[in-house]
Amino acid sequence: MTNPAGAWRTRIPLPAIVLGIVSLVAACSTEPDERVEISFWAMGREGELVRELTDRFERENPGIRVRVQQIPWSAAHEKLLTAYAGDAMPDLFQLGNTWVPEFVALNALIPLGPRLDGSRVLDAGDWFPGILDTNVLQDRLYGLPWYVDTRLLFYRRDIFEAAGVTEAPRTWAQWTEAMRRVRARETAGDFPILLPFDDWTPPVIFALQLGSPLLRDEDRYGGFSDPKFARAFDFYLGFFRQDWAPSTGRDRPNNVYQAFAAGQVAMLITGPWNIGEFGVRLPESVQEAWATAPLPAADGEAPGVSIAGGASLAMSRSTAHPDAVWALMEFLTAPQQQVEFNRLTGDLPSSRTAWRMARLDEHAHTRAFWEQLQKVEALPKIPEWERIASRITRYSELVIRREMSPDAALAALNEDVDRILEKRRWLIDKRATGPVAGLSAR
Repeated sequence: MTNPAGAWRTRIPLPAIVLGIVSLVAACSTEPDERVEISFWAMGREGELVRELTDRFERENPGIRVRVQQIPWSAAHEKLLTAYAGDAMPDLFQLGNTWVPEFVALNALIPLGPRLDGSRVLDAGDWFPGILDTNVLQDRLYGLPWYVDTRLLFYRRDIFEAAGVTEAPRTWAQWTEAMRRVRARETAGDFPILLPFDDWTPPVIFALQLGSPLLRDEDRYGGFSDPKFARAFDFYLGFFRQDWAPSTGRDRPNNVYQAFAAGQVAMLITGPWNIGEFGVRLPESVQEAWATAPLPAADGEAPGVSIAGGASLAMSRSTAHPDAVWALMEFLTAPQQQVEFNRLTGDLPSSRTAWRMARLDEHAHTRAFWEQLQKVEALPKIPEWERIASRITRYSELVIRREMSPDAALAALNEDVDRILEKRRWLIDKRATGPVAGLSAR
């Protein structure tokens, strides 16, 4: 039927009209949810415990919702790469700082320098310089240090004292003398130090202390034939030659904590996670007997250099909400939150202000880390480093097991590393002559 005005009219029951009006009013009275949601991938235990901080961030920033996903460390690297390949990266994610170069090479990260320069919350000078440097590639900052890690000495003070060693060694010469004294006192089956075969960090740390470049020619070739690396490698092997460290499976303890508690090993080179582990795993009788100390220096002023480790926070280039992500990054790395994060996890803060607020720079076991973190260096900032590190481990073990001579091992290591870096050389050469397809601009 057509009405006089030519418009179609349909009879609508009264209850339906009332219901429609109510629905319309209800719709008009509901404010749209304008909250921004950002995804945050955090690894391991940090991923579980950071929710307490993100909950507080949401209360202080009601316009932002944070969806935290906990990723096991064992799956983190592959999962991030899979997400990158599938264009499904989280807005914000945690990165081990040796992974930063790889994700920069993939053009997966947003540079953060301009935002940091404009921040009223953060000060780049508050971070340990060596740690901050791990996040800088080609003069651009790609990550904010979240928590820090390095290696130093954990030792049994009572064993040292019984051997006539009154203080922790500050130089290689003092360290050597301490080894001799402790070894002379200990019985068969006991050792001054335990150096795991699968740990590449000791020979690399000793090499950094001597100024070895590790790699050469813009990180295009191995530098393991350098005399400085050879001297560092010889110093490392000396621990085994002198029988200061167990070199056979028969002598190596199955449980490090039990061996340390029993005095079967007097020293370890390890990281801050063992402060908490020692507190839990060692019996009460030895809790007052262990201590930490910065690494002895090779030739110069103590402490010696150690490696700059830890984890950073990085912003995905694919994020649609960079301002919200940056707000969370500022929040999590600000000194007050760093203090809270240390309380929750035991992780050492990246902020030096946070160290002082929590008095970690005065604590019996963290004071040595405070001193050591003033003198740490970044590892070679290339995506291939993890593969290179595994080759250092392999050849070191072959020499310790006397299946290869030191000279032959270093030559083979150099050859392997040159092969690993072959693609890198090709890319650098191509970049010098023009744009390379598939090579991201940075």
